[in-house]
Amino acid sequence: MSSLVINMNVKAHLVFPREILEEVDKISGKRKRSFFIAEATREKIERERFLRTLEETKGAWSDKNHPELGTAKDMERYLREKRPSYRARLKRSLPE
Repeated sequence: MSSLVINMNVKAHLVFPREILEEVDKISGKRKRSFFIAEATREKIERERFLRTLEETKGAWSDKNHPELGTAKDMERYLREKRPSYRARLKRSLPE
């Protein structure tokens, strides 16, 4: 069963400094201003969520608990060993 996703746009009255809108218009054009601002906002939201996650998980990793990954060479070896299983799992999860 597939789910239907409806993307509903909502109008909002926002106030911007003139110089910001002028730059947006130079880059995107006036006819694509809303799209440009929506995309920039999405990127900012993703960045803020990522930074919040980093802050919340700060200290979760300890070099003392992972001596097998002490050097760059150790990390390269670890990644080389793990990548095939990640690729296999990704291949199984992607629709054909």
